[in-house]
Amino acid sequence: MFALKLSVVIVNYNVKYYLWQCLHSVFVAGQGIDMEVFVVDNNSTDGSVPFLRRHFPQVHYIENKENVGFSRANNQAIRLSKGEYVLLLNPDTLVLSNTFRDCIHWLDDTPEAGAVGVAMYGADGRFALESRRGLPVPWTSLCKMTGLTKLFPKSRLFGRYYMQFLDETQISRIEVISGAFNMLRRTALDEVGLLDEDFFMYGEDVDLSYRLLKGGWHNYYVPTPILHYKGESTQRSSYRYVYIFYDAMLIFINKHFRQRYHFFTYLIQLAVHLRALMDYFKRFVMRLKLRFAPEPPVEKQIDMADFCLYDITPSDDNQSCFDRLIQDTIQRCEKGDQRPLGIRYSEQNLLVLPCAVLDGTAK
Repeated sequence: MFALKLSVVIVNYNVKYYLWQCLHSVFVAGQGIDMEVFVVDNNSTDGSVPFLRRHFPQVHYIENKENVGFSRANNQAIRLSKGEYVLLLNPDTLVLSNTFRDCIHWLDDTPEAGAVGVAMYGADGRFALESRRGLPVPWTSLCKMTGLTKLFPKSRLFGRYYMQFLDETQISRIEVISGAFNMLRRTALDEVGLLDEDFFMYGEDVDLSYRLLKGGWHNYYVPTPILHYKGESTQRSSYRYVYIFYDAMLIFINKHFRQRYHFFTYLIQLAVHLRALMDYFKRFVMRLKLRFAPEPPVEKQIDMADFCLYDITPSDDNQSCFDRLIQDTIQRCEKGDQRPLGIRYSEQNLLVLPCAVLDGTAK
C-alpha cells in the first residue's frame, strides 16, 4: 500500500551545522528501514543547501525563495512523501540508533495511535517538559499562566499542561506531541488534514494534536530518548519571537474554543496580551540598560570548562557515537553534573555547542 515505511521531514533555517549532525544521526537510525528524507530550506543565508548537498546527496531538498514558515514548509514535503509514517523532526535534534524502530514498532502494534512523541532531553541532560503536554484548554491555560502548574506540577487538576503526574519511563497516552519530534500515521494525517498554515512557527503542533484527538485517534508518548538543543533556529529574545509565539496561542484559542468557552476565551486572550506586553517591556528595559551603560558590555568568552566535550567521528556505520554521548549526558545530569555537552568533530575542525558553532575549516 505504501512505497516506503518512513518519510522524515526537516525544516531548516540557518542552522546548517546542527542539521548536518542531525542528518548523520537520522541515517544511522534509518538503517534497515525503507526511508526517505526531505529537507525544506526556508531561504537560509548561511549556505545550508550547497553544504548539506555535498554531504548528503541522497536527501530530497526543497529550496524556498522566502521564509514560508514551519507549517507550510512541512506541508510542501509531506505532499511529496511516500512513507506509511511521516516524521516531523527539528534540525537541532539528535536521535539514537533505535529511536525510529521504537516508534515504528509502537505504531505498527497500536492501530488506534495517530501519532507518537518521544522523551526529549536538553543539551544539559535535563528532561524537557514539552515531551508530554496537555491541551491548552481554558482551565489548563489559566493554571499555566497563573503559576498553579509550577506550584503543583504533579497535580492532575493544576498540572495538566506538562502532565508531570505521568511516569517519564512509561509509555503513556498524552494530548499534545511536540513538533520537534512527531511521528504521524499517514492514514490519520490524511483524515484530519495537514498542518494549519495560519500558524507560522508555533502552535501548529498543538493544533494538529487536537485535530487528531477530535478525529478519534490517540497520541502517545514513547520514552525513547533524543537530544533537542531547543530553539537554535529562533531568536527567543526578539520582539518577533514574542509576537509570533503569543499570536499562535490566540489563533489556537479562537479557532477551537471561542464558541464553547466564550467567557474563558476572553480571559485567556487578556492573559496572553498581558504576558506578551510584560515580556516585551522586560526586553525593552534590558535594551535601555545596555544603551545607557557607562561602559559597553564586554562580550563573554566561551569557556570550554563550562561544557562536557565529546570527540566523535560520525559515519553511517557508527551506531554508537551519538547513542553514547546522549546516554552519558542524561546520566551525568542524574548525578548532578548539568554541564551542557559539546561535540567536537576533529576531521571537520568543528565544535558544536548549544550556544554556538565554532567553525574551523568545515566546508
